[in-house]
Amino acid sequence: MMRPYTCDEAGAWAEGHHRAGRRVVFTNGVFDLIHPGHVRYLQAARAEGDVLIVAINSDPSVRGNKGDDRPIIPADERAELLLALSCVDAVTTFDEPTPAEIIRAVQPDVLVKGADWAHDAIVGRDTVEARGGRVVRATLEPGWSTTEIIRRVRALPRSR
Repeated sequence: MMRPYTCDEAGAWAEGHHRAGRRVVFTNGVFDLIHPGHVRYLQAARAEGDVLIVAINSDPSVRGNKGDDRPIIPADERAELLLALSCVDAVTTFDEPTPAEIIRAVQPDVLVKGADWAHDAIVGRDTVEARGGRVVRATLEPGWSTTEIIRRVRALPRSR
């Protein structure tokens, strides 16, 4: 299994694709409990360019953003699941609350975030637009949410 890239490795990976004339697409998130909404979102992101790199929050970063009961799946396993998808070309992790540093290292041509993010609130937008890249707000699949899946599982009756 390929492991997730460090920040420096992700930058070198992207630089090689830039030199080859490929459009590098970047997105990020927790991607805990992979579901069809994630897969459809990642397929849409990949369609925006030639290669897709996904940055996932490290476990401490997820706990800082989502609380002590998350993530459900550890970062290395989330990375393995993402790398098994044909639309994902590379994965990297980040410890910080936001992916700003990874975005600066990767210098993507296209930055994709969910449409639930306001355009001016998208971290890395300034970095991408400063180099002539574009930011895409992708439509999210209704009815799919990791938080909602966790809520439904916790509400299930417990067997004895």
